[in-house]
Amino acid sequence: MNSPEMLEQLRKYLSAYVTFTEDEFNMFSQFTEVRKFEKKHKVIEVGETEIYLNYIVKGLARKYFLKGKDEVITQIAKENEFISSTASFEERKPSTYIIETIEPSVFISIKKENLENLFVQSHKIERLGRLIVTALFLQKEKWEYERMRLNTRDRFVQFVRNNADLLQRVPQKYLASFLNIKPETFSRMKHLLQKRK
Repeated sequence: MNSPEMLEQLRKYLSAYVTFTEDEFNMFSQFTEVRKFEKKHKVIEVGETEIYLNYIVKGLARKYFLKGKDEVITQIAKENEFISSTASFEERKPSTYIIETIEPSVFISIKKENLENLFVQSHKIERLGRLIVTALFLQKEKWEYERMRLNTRDRFVQFVRNNADLLQRVPQKYLASFLNIKPETFSRMKHLLQKRK
């Protein structure tokens, strides 16, 4: 996939929020960077400052923090989703999170200062930013609510219903961490699910 195709993918995603003219999208896209990473590449580590907002064109990545020796995964992102160390990006402070690719991945990224400049230059891009942040906030709140409200089994079933592809693409221990389910419980439920099929 070359850069024009990647940018067209991004444009289609953004068109759900605003409609760009050719000139408007060209103005936006000239500030973006295509970044490619191998599998298990740490895109950002604890202590580094996040300077990019990342849209995933291809691949998978996880965001996690360390609790003692344990990795606590708070996000697994795939194609057409964003991933960044958000607080670090917004506050320009060292990250407390690690972002690591799960598969070879391609990001379209934009730097914080370039995004801020675009917000000043274009009301449409500023509105786009607000709409995307609102959508991500609502998505995060819904996920946190389900994670607290649903029991272990229902949480597993809901996740599989909405993300069946990730069962094949993501290591089981990562999914268990993300769902806050013990690995052996996750394994048992996955086995029961496969038997029913």
